[in-house]
Amino acid sequence: MNIGNRGFCGSYRPDDVRFLLKRLSQQPFIDVANKEFLIQSGARHYSEMLSPESLPSPRYLQVFKDALAANRQQMAGDCLRLAALIAARRSGPITLVSLVRAGTPVGVILKHILQGVLGREVVHYSVSIIRDRGIDAVALQHILQQGHRPESIVFIDGWTGKGVISRVLEQAVNAFNLQHSVAIDSGLYVLSDLAGTAACAASAEDYLIPSSILNATVSGLVSRSVLNDSIGPDDFHGCVYYDEFESQDQSQVFSDGLVADATRLAEQHGVPAAALPIDRVKMAQISADFLQATQEQYGVEDVNLIKPGIGEATRVLLRRVPRLLILRDPAVADVAHLKLLAIEKNVPLIVDAGLPYQAVSLIGSVLDG
Repeated sequence: MNIGNRGFCGSYRPDDVRFLLKRLSQQPFIDVANKEFLIQSGARHYSEMLSPESLPSPRYLQVFKDALAANRQQMAGDCLRLAALIAARRSGPITLVSLVRAGTPVGVILKHILQGVLGREVVHYSVSIIRDRGIDAVALQHILQQGHRPESIVFIDGWTGKGVISRVLEQAVNAFNLQHSVAIDSGLYVLSDLAGTAACAASAEDYLIPSSILNATVSGLVSRSVLNDSIGPDDFHGCVYYDEFESQDQSQVFSDGLVADATRLAEQHGVPAAALPIDRVKMAQISADFLQATQEQYGVEDVNLIKPGIGEATRVLLRRVPRLLILRDPAVADVAHLKLLAIEKNVPLIVDAGLPYQAVSLIGSVLDG
């Protein structure tokens, strides 16, 4: 693994991505239940601590492989479509800036499609963004110091859930632009925009993006980003690198496979023309109505405890304290991994055929009673 003050590549090839993160030697691990209490009581911010990750069970890994087999063509098509949209909106060299961690595999794939299929000059960095804290401004400054034009930057993530990160990005980048007298586009580019808050998306469908199923082992063996006392004012945000998981890492195989799929699609069917724009107003209204109804129906005071969409629901079951899993149709293959996680973690599951998404997880309030 290649590491230094200019970032590192995790378990990817150096040409795939530069993680602009500080690798932490002292691991800020805390168990899930304690972490949840500290977050919800306001004692600590979620970005200050991590719960230790474990490798997926053999059964769960098989679910990942099944999901990849079922959905890789859809994800490859969306990556190709998103790459074409990016190419149409940027002239000259392109600087992809993916958001750690869900954005990283997508950024790696897009980098190679833009370069290999569309013949564009591309570099790819992956940086930290944190709710309530903003984007890593030291990382953004570093990117500009490498000579990349502000206008070349494109922010990448996997999907939107409630749209919180796209709003944080817009606010933080606008503030950065004012402070540094630059004009970086604060729009977020995603595969699937459920919240109607992305600047550009390949779709608005809640489908199983296979990389959402795993944590570090599909994201370059890098943890979620950390911002605590170990991060100095001139440091990148921090992370833990899980070198003990190297034998089970899927990151490079996953991204290489999707790039090959997308390349084959382009050869067989050509690069897709501009996709139909997502009806952002409609998606935003669906999101707002759903959140309000869910808060009322389940007595949820803090909207942050509601996580709509397969990607967000998965993350709750992997690293938070889930209260409830709600599925629109438990028979569809896209939610098989959620059903397995619910069984493994003893989480109640209910079916709501009227759900506007395939899945929703509610985080349990640890402050009640």
